[in-house]
Amino acid sequence: MIAETVCSAVSAAGLGIAVVTAYRKRYLAAVRIAAYSLVPIGLVMTGVVEWLADTAFSPTAWAGFGVLGLSWVLFMTTRAVERRRGGTRKERKAAAREAGRPDAVAPTASAPSLGQGTRPATRPAPASRGDDDFSDIEAILKKHGI
Repeated sequence: MIAETVCSAVSAAGLGIAVVTAYRKRYLAAVRIAAYSLVPIGLVMTGVVEWLADTAFSPTAWAGFGVLGLSWVLFMTTRAVERRRGGTRKERKAAAREAGRPDAVAPTASAPSLGQGTRPATRPAPASRGDDDFSDIEAILKKHGI
């Protein structure tokens, strides 16, 4: 009963603010305020507020929330253990089979790890006297094969 009264008062106050806003010729803002202020009274009329009040004071509902929380904790714990072990049992067996091959390469391996690159080695151009500042950058680029 109190929740319905509070929601009605909030809606009435919001509609009053919307009227004042419209009087100041800010019609778009007034309509938006009116829309927001009608939400609490709509929730009261549909019974959502009564349902929430009944749920908030129901020990059975709180026990249900506790069971849902326990379920979530168990699910997340099993996911963490599964990730630490390296996946499901089927995935671990497949990985062990793949590891037994001498020429096995990881499926996500980058191109340089697959073998020698096909890029020809280029020789740097002779440095002019203004290129002294870029010698560090040039060394880094050479190191990465660029």
